[in-house]
Amino acid sequence: MSSETYAAVRQTAVWCYRGGSISAEPRINDRIRVPEVRLVGPSGEQVGIVPLAKALELAQEYDLDLVEVAANARPPVCKLMDYGKFKYESAMKAREARKNQAHTVIKEMKLRPKIDPHDYDTKKGHVVRFLKQGDKVKITIMFRGREQSRPELGYRLLQRLASDVEDLGFVESNPKQDGRNMIMVLGPHKKKTEAMAEAREAQAARKAEAKANPGRSQNAAETADAETTDAETAEAPAEASAEA
Repeated sequence: MSSETYAAVRQTAVWCYRGGSISAEPRINDRIRVPEVRLVGPSGEQVGIVPLAKALELAQEYDLDLVEVAANARPPVCKLMDYGKFKYESAMKAREARKNQAHTVIKEMKLRPKIDPHDYDTKKGHVVRFLKQGDKVKITIMFRGREQSRPELGYRLLQRLASDVEDLGFVESNPKQDGRNMIMVLGPHKKKTEAMAEAREAQAARKAEAKANPGRSQNAAETADAETTDAETAEAPAEASAEA
């Protein structure tokens, strides 16, 4: 490593230590500090290697910006573009990508081996809702006291639940004992992206119906928004749990 390179690295390290940050923004126009660049025209055509002064002159003629798009190349590659428009379009594309991105969410439902029938129906309803949204569900049977000597009770309960929701999900991980708990994971037949698309379609249909029936418009619209929000809940993997 040359003394100049070492000095530059050391200066950058000191600056970051003092609270600075390295910008991800490319260098543009007079911030570019090299004698020559490999220039790409506004339509993507290769202009070739030209002096920096010539590249800046061309940018001024076209009323565009000179943007460094490959700083590590030798010489650096620069392109003539409307940088403000480029940043706006890039931000819109990233926003759309995040909107359509589907993250795997693992919900968790906790039950007791001797769960009350009414509570079981309630818990099963939650599992059904999660699977319809395209989420995985981790089912945990919690054993306490003497219940630990009867693991077959938990196993039968998990098998019953898997059978009750087999139209919506499948057993991704078979029941297994984990200390005082028994765990099973259900996976949805429907992909998350499909569930989100169906939720959006349902929302649009309900809003159209609400528009056609003004007397019920507010409640219908609120219901549609709530259901769509449920289907598009997390943008990062998460767990939701409910105890019996």
